[in-house]
Amino acid sequence: MPTLDIFRADPFSVVSLTDAINKVKFVPGHIGRLGLFNTTSVATLTVAIEEKNGILTLVSPTPRGGPGQTTDKAKRSLRNLTIPHFQIDDSVMADEVQGIRAFGTESEVETVMGKVAGRMMEHSQSFAATEEYHRVGAIKGIVTYADGTELNLFDEFGVAQETEIDFDLDNANPTGGVLRKKCAAVYRQMAGILEGVPFSGVRAICGDAFFDDLIAHPEVRATYLQQQAASELRRGYVDDGSSGVFGTFSFGDILWENYRGAVGSTSYVNTDKCHLFPTNAPGLFRTVYGPADYIETVNTLGKRLYMKPIVMPNDKGVSLEVQSNALQYCTRPKVLIQGKRT
Repeated sequence: MPTLDIFRADPFSVVSLTDAINKVKFVPGHIGRLGLFNTTSVATLTVAIEEKNGILTLVSPTPRGGPGQTTDKAKRSLRNLTIPHFQIDDSVMADEVQGIRAFGTESEVETVMGKVAGRMMEHSQSFAATEEYHRVGAIKGIVTYADGTELNLFDEFGVAQETEIDFDLDNANPTGGVLRKKCAAVYRQMAGILEGVPFSGVRAICGDAFFDDLIAHPEVRATYLQQQAASELRRGYVDDGSSGVFGTFSFGDILWENYRGAVGSTSYVNTDKCHLFPTNAPGLFRTVYGPADYIETVNTLGKRLYMKPIVMPNDKGVSLEVQSNALQYCTRPKVLIQGKRT
C-alpha cells in the first residue's frame, strides 16, 4: 500500500479521531471535578442568553421564518456571547514512522495510530488546563484568555461587581467573632442577590497567602481547637496531587479551599485573594461547546475536542489540528464575591 494511504482510511477520519481524543483520559482540574458547570452542546457559533427577572437562560433555536419562542411578559433582555475558538496545530512526519512501520501488514495502522495517540494525550492535557483556567475565570466573573483578552461577565450582563470584602485576617482578636460575622454577612448577601433561588452553601477558592492567614487566624484556631478537626489544623494538609487543593475546611458556614491550579508561572488564583460563590444554585455555571470549523461539522452539535488530519503536499507527512470551541460563563455574575486577606 502507498506510504500514507492509511491517513485517508476510516481510523483517521475526523469522526474517528474526534471520538478517540474525547475518550482520552485527562485531568480536568479541581473545578471540573466538582461538577459545578452544566454542559450544553450547540450547533451555532454564538449563544443567545435571555435575562428574565434577573435569571439568565439559553434561548432555544427556532426555524427561520417561523414563530419564535413564546415567553411571558416579564421584563427581559437578550445578549449574545460568541463561543471562542482554540486550536493547536501539530504534525506527524513520514520520517517519524519510517523505522517502526511494518510495510504491507495490518500492524502499520496500529503503529502510526500510536504516534497520533501520543499527540492526542499531550494536547488533551493542554485543553484540559485551558478549560480549568477559564472555569476559574467564570467563578471570578472575568474569564481571561491566554492572549490577554477578557470576557467580563459583569459588563456583559450589565451588573456591578460587589465590593471586595476585606476579611481583615491580620486582626488578632480571637474572641470578638468579627471573622465569623463577616462570613455570615457573605451568606446573607448571596441569599439576597439570589432572591429566593435555592442554594446549599457557600464555597471559597483561596490563594496561598489568604488560606495560610485564614487557618492561622486566632478565631479560626480557637474554634477548631475545641473540635476533633483541630488535628487537621495542627498537622497541616497533605495532598497527593489529585485533589486540586492543598487544604479544605469549613468555617462560618463557608467551605474554604486552598486552590492549587497553575500552569508554569501563571497561578489561577491570586495568592492574596479568595473567590466566593454559592453551591448547588440551579444553572449558575455553564459550559457551551460549539461545532468545529470543518465541512463535516457544520450545523452539528459541538463536542469538547475535535481532531482532523490533513495530508501534506507530496505525502511528506500529516498535519494534525486539535481544536475546542468552548464558552465558560456564570449566569448570575453579581452573586460572585471577591475577598482579600487584609
